[in-house]
Amino acid sequence: MPPDSPPAAVAAPDVLTSTPPGLVELFLAFAKMSLAGFGGVLVWARRGIVDQHRWMTADEFNETFALCHFLPGPNVVNLSVVFGSRFRGIPGGLAAFAGLVGPPVVVVTILAALYARYGEIDALRRILAGVSCAAVGLLLSAVFRMMMPLIKRRDLIGLVILAAVFIAVGLLRLPLPAVLLVASPISIAISFVVRRRAA
Repeated sequence: MPPDSPPAAVAAPDVLTSTPPGLVELFLAFAKMSLAGFGGVLVWARRGIVDQHRWMTADEFNETFALCHFLPGPNVVNLSVVFGSRFRGIPGGLAAFAGLVGPPVVVVTILAALYARYGEIDALRRILAGVSCAAVGLLLSAVFRMMMPLIKRRDLIGLVILAAVFIAVGLLRLPLPAVLLVASPISIAISFVVRRRAA
C-alpha cells in the first residue's frame, strides 16, 4: 500500500496556487472584495483569498487576521497591507490597500451626496435597516467559516478560548484591551506547548 496516499488525500483541500499574485492582480482582487463587501469586507476577503484564489490556507488566514487585531487601524485594512506585503513587498501592500480603499471611497462619496439630499425619505431608512440585518448575517457566516479549522482539528482548547473571549467582551462587556492582554499570552503559550509536543 502506498504510504503517501492518505496525506495527499487530507492535504488536497488546502493546496495553494503556485504563482503568487502580481500587483495588478492584488489591486483587482481587493477592489472586488471591497465593492462586494456590504456590511464588512471580512466575508469576501476570506472567500477570495482562501476559497477562490487559494493564496492562503484557512489556518494561515486566521493567523494573519489574528495578527492584524494587534495593529492599529481597521483589521481588514491591516490585512490587505500585510497580505500584499507578504507576496510583493511594500508595492504589494500599497496595491492591495489601494484596491481595498479606493473604490469604496468613490462610491461612499457619491452616496453621501445623495443621502444628504434624500436621506429623510422613510423608504430609504427602511432599506438601510434591511441591509444592516443582511450585514449581520454575513458577519456570522464569516465567523463560522473561520471556526471550521478549529472544529475540524477538534481543537478544544482553541474553541474554549474563543468562547471565553466572546463571553468576556460580548456578554460581560469587559474592555477589549484588557481581555486581549490576558487571552493573547495564554493562547500563544498553549499553541507553543501543543506544537512543541507535536514536533
